[in-house]
Amino acid sequence: MTAQDSQSVAKSARPVARTLGAVLIFQLGIGGLLILGDMRDAPLSLPFSRPDAPRLSDPVRPGDQRRTFDPSRDRPSVQPARNPGDLPDRLTLTYESGAWRLEGAITAGDAERLIPQIDRADPEITDLILQSPGGSVQDALVLGRHLRDREIDTRVLSGEFCYSACPYLFAGGPERQAETNASIGVHQHSFGENTFLPAFTAIDDIQRGQAEVMSYLDDMGVDVRVMRHALATPAAEIYILLPEELEDYNFVTPEAS
Repeated sequence: MTAQDSQSVAKSARPVARTLGAVLIFQLGIGGLLILGDMRDAPLSLPFSRPDAPRLSDPVRPGDQRRTFDPSRDRPSVQPARNPGDLPDRLTLTYESGAWRLEGAITAGDAERLIPQIDRADPEITDLILQSPGGSVQDALVLGRHLRDREIDTRVLSGEFCYSACPYLFAGGPERQAETNASIGVHQHSFGENTFLPAFTAIDDIQRGQAEVMSYLDDMGVDVRVMRHALATPAAEIYILLPEELEDYNFVTPEAS
């Protein structure tokens, strides 16, 4: 090969190298965003998937079910029979008017903290009312499996809500009831611990976490097709399931619907 040929090859290789470099930088950037979302212990919404949905307070109609969602602030446009005020910063078990309630954000460690409380409860818990904006998926799955083992039914009352990781807790009940105007919604989640990880490891955590959720739903008798809506809805939004979808996906059991 002549010197001129070598120079030509080198020149033609430069655009390819620049392109590959740009792709690598882009992939590293995406990995960084995934890790940043995980570090903040919150679901990730990439900047180019900015929510364009209506506010959560706007009524939901078939085909128009995605709403913006900030769990610390947003509440659905429903009228609960009782005003719970500000929900606790972590799940709290209470006994009120002859009914057991589990309300508040689902935080890391809630499963370990609450399982002994559930087991020691007097009177014994056979039916549990849920209300939560969501939070830790892992804790929701552990608690949900415990509810199934203890055969504790779950309910979401009319005018109240169960979002994000809360529907997985709801799915743990052998009998599940969502009353008229109860609001149940799903969206994307993040998984893994708060730590610096390579991008491929962060992505692996998410994939493994989604597989765990799908396996859990299948074990609970819920149709995993519901994950289509969860995976397609950015973390800054929530997809509100219609009553017919709750029935179709078997989120509510036939005996309780």
